[in-house]
Amino acid sequence: MSLQLSVLDQTPIRRGSNAVESLQESVQLARLADRLGYTRYWLSEHHNSATLAMAAPEILIARLASETSYIRFGSGGIMLPNHSAMKVAENFRLLEALYPNRIDLGLGRAPGGDRVSARLLNPSNSFDPQEYIRQIRDLQDFLTETPGEGNAEGMVKAIPTIDTVPELWMLTSSGESGYLAAHAGMALSYAQFINPVGGASAVANYRKRFQPSDALATPKANVGIFAFCSDSERKVQEVQAVMDYRLLSFEKGKFNDIPTYEIAKAYNYTPAEWQRVLFNRSRMIIGTPDVAKEKVTALAAEFDVEEVVIATFAEEAEDRFRSYELFSEIFELAERQTRQFA
Repeated sequence: MSLQLSVLDQTPIRRGSNAVESLQESVQLARLADRLGYTRYWLSEHHNSATLAMAAPEILIARLASETSYIRFGSGGIMLPNHSAMKVAENFRLLEALYPNRIDLGLGRAPGGDRVSARLLNPSNSFDPQEYIRQIRDLQDFLTETPGEGNAEGMVKAIPTIDTVPELWMLTSSGESGYLAAHAGMALSYAQFINPVGGASAVANYRKRFQPSDALATPKANVGIFAFCSDSERKVQEVQAVMDYRLLSFEKGKFNDIPTYEIAKAYNYTPAEWQRVLFNRSRMIIGTPDVAKEKVTALAAEFDVEEVVIATFAEEAEDRFRSYELFSEIFELAERQTRQFA
C-alpha cells in the first residue's frame, strides 16, 4: 500500500502576526490539504501560550470540516484530564453527526501547557494515571452507549445519539500510553517530534499486546514528525537553523520565543547545546524533495506504519503551504485521491 500523509496543525503564531491570522491560515491549509489528498488533519490542544493559537480543537474542527470534502479531521489531541469524559463524548458525537465517518478523536494525557493551567481547566484533575485510565473507559462507554460506572450504568447518554463513532486514537511519546491503547483497542499515534527515542519499539509492543475492541479489530498506528520540504537549499538551511534554535529554546523553558532566521543564525551554541541540537534533529525531517522523500519513507519503514503525520513550521505561510504541496507531489497523494473518488 502507498504511504499516506496527514497534517498536524499546531496553529503557530509567527513573529509580527497574531492568533486571528494564524487561524485563517489554518482554514487555507485545510482546504489545501483536502485538495492535495492528505488523509487526515489533526489539531492540537495547547493552553497559556503566546506562540500557538489553539486551545479548543473541537471548535476549529467544525469550522475546517465545513470547508472540505474528503479529508478526515480530528484532535491531535484532546488532553483528556483537562476535561470531563462526558463533555468530550458530546463534543465529538456532535462533530461525527455533522461529518459522519470523517472525525477522529485523538487523546493525550499531558496538560497541553503547564499544571497551573491544567488545574484551572479541571479543578478535580488529580494528575493520577489511574484516573486517566478511568476516563478512557468512561469515554468509550459514552461513545458506544455501553452501561458503566461513568454513565450511571447507562442512565446518562452523551447526545446526540448517532449510528457511527469517531475513530479513537491514543497519542503517545513513550511506551506507556501504547500499552493503554493496546488494552483499550484503540489506534496509536507516536509523537516522534516530541521523543525520538524508542518509538518503533513502542509501536511494535503495542501491536503485540493489542486487544480487539468493537471499534477496532486489528492494531492501527502512525507516526508524527516535524517536517519541511523546499526546492530551495537556502530555505531548507534557514528552516533547519530556526528549528534547531526553537527546539533548544523549548528545552530551556522559553516557550514564547519566536526566532527569526537572523537570530538563529547568529546564536553561538556551546558544545553541550550543539549536542542537544544534533539530538533534536531526529525529531524532524528537513530537506529538498529527494532528501525529504527518502527520510519520510525510511521513518515509515522503521515504525512499520503506512501513515506519517507532518507538522510544519516556517517563517512564511507561503513556504509552509509549498512544503505540504511538495510532500503531496513526491508521494503522489492527489493522484491517488482523484482515482479514489472518481
